Amino acid sequence: MPDHTPARPVKPPWMKIRLRTGDDYKFIRDIVKSHALHTVCEEARCPNVYDCWNRRTATIMILGDTCTRACGFCAVKTGRPGPVDEAEPLRTAAAVKKMGLKHVVLTSVDRDDLKKDFGAAIWAVTIEAIHRQVPGCAVEALTPDFQGYRPALQEVFDARPEIFSHNVECVERISRAVRTQADWERSLAVLRQSIDFGLLTKTGLMVGLGETKSEVLETMRQVAGLGVKIFTVGQYLQPTAEHRPVERYVELEEFDEYRQTGLEMGFRVVESGPLVRSSFHADEQAKLINEDNRERE
Repeated sequence: MPDHTPARPVKPPWMKIRLRTGDDYKFIRDIVKSHALHTVCEEARCPNVYDCWNRRTATIMILGDTCTRACGFCAVKTGRPGPVDEAEPLRTAAAVKKMGLKHVVLTSVDRDDLKKDFGAAIWAVTIEAIHRQVPGCAVEALTPDFQGYRPALQEVFDARPEIFSHNVECVERISRAVRTQADWERSLAVLRQSIDFGLLTKTGLMVGLGETKSEVLETMRQVAGLGVKIFTVGQYLQPTAEHRPVERYVELEEFDEYRQTGLEMGFRVVESGPLVRSSFHADEQAKLINEDNRERE
């Protein structure tokens, strides 16, 4: 009997990752370890960990390493998280200072178990600790949706991260299947509230999950219309056999089209490429925004 199982797409040559563990990589690894911190670079098996750590940048993941949600694309472990570590914000700020960062990306697991504010208080304290201990370091806050709870979002907004980021992750049609415990409209509402508060706002999505090019462009138009200024597009990679499979590998020309079209839509920065992730070259994105601001003055 013939096998009608669809053939899995073949990974193209541009998806190859160079494994480089030089002195700068070890410098970041040792600081993360000595300060008992987690990074999304490791927990989510990010393909850019070698590139970023060798550039002495890292994305610090606060509120532990266990997520209360189980998204079909994410390698971060899911389960019952441990208690909140009240000392984590100070260790995070100390690590950022030791790394000598001018721009740091913070992210976190979802903490739906923390019914009071879903972890927003730790977010605010961490941002404030970095601003206090590392003057001049910009904080990019890549947050979960806090179940759309406005007081929790407000707590993070009031800490004044230089960039507020929350990912829509995929196009609307497949959002429920990809992010089973999230909500498309809720994510848009989070972005809208950040923009209304006056924060520079960023979002992004993955491609290769079963979407069409027209759906990606429509998503970009939708969030550009909200006032989002930074947008990222990257290739989805299946982290384990248990996760959602890759539907297709997007051609380089298509990524270029997303970049050019996005700029025409009004985004000030569009980072689009196979290995792009939310925090990929985030420091350079902020630099472009700052240069653009100076030119507009």
